Amino acid sequence: MKDLVKGKRIVVTGSSSGIGWETARILTEQGAEVLGVDLNKNFDHVEEFYRADLGDQATIDALVDVLPDNIDGLVNNAGLPPTKPANQLLKVNLIGLKQLTYGLIPKLADGASIVNVASLAGHGWPKAVDAINAADHLTYSNVDDFIERWSVSSEGGRSYFFSKEALIVWTMQNRWTWRDRNIRMNAVSPGPVDTPILPDFIQTLGDRAKEDRDTMDRPGTPQDIAPVIMFLLSDMTHWIRGFNIQADGGMASNLTCRAHGL
Repeated sequence: MKDLVKGKRIVVTGSSSGIGWETARILTEQGAEVLGVDLNKNFDHVEEFYRADLGDQATIDALVDVLPDNIDGLVNNAGLPPTKPANQLLKVNLIGLKQLTYGLIPKLADGASIVNVASLAGHGWPKAVDAINAADHLTYSNVDDFIERWSVSSEGGRSYFFSKEALIVWTMQNRWTWRDRNIRMNAVSPGPVDTPILPDFIQTLGDRAKEDRDTMDRPGTPQDIAPVIMFLLSDMTHWIRGFNIQADGGMASNLTCRAHGL
């Protein structure tokens, strides 16, 4: 189907590589005006590019100020891999993501769509509800205390897993937050995807990553994920709210069946 997002103005964070780059490409191909945000400069497939560190509070405030009004879509794709220090990772993957989103709400058009790129790594969120609730009060200034209190360090990739667990829950919690303006929020959870940061996951997860690779027929590609993001940005999805699409080659279903003896 052609022109799903034609004429829409869409902000894509992490637009310079991987899933973000492919999302910007397919959105532009389908007629959207893409505003790319990344720490690394790359002007491919974007109408305007904004260089920003999404782990820095002042930078995000400045970014919100310079972005235009009448934004029809926000793709929260930027994120750090599990090899990064936990405090830095949580600032980008969770604290900064929320700050940018809340900051842009006044600039979103009525009927806009927010799409959070989560992960299969967030599948186990029901086991982390207490820490997720505590993360409602997570800020740039208390992140180190939070990591120690809730044992979400970089060891074993726990900080990454937690950031995605919390993001999935935050998506569900905001299913109706801006319903008066028909602004919706949903998430996409990719499984292992062949991007530049895939080796970081393999390095961190070790045998767990090998087990996933042996179970799946292949890793995903950005081309598997970007069309799902575009679908959620389109006018076909106004009544999909607070939902997490697991674009993971069947891995989440495999984990669920295994957990319940199915």
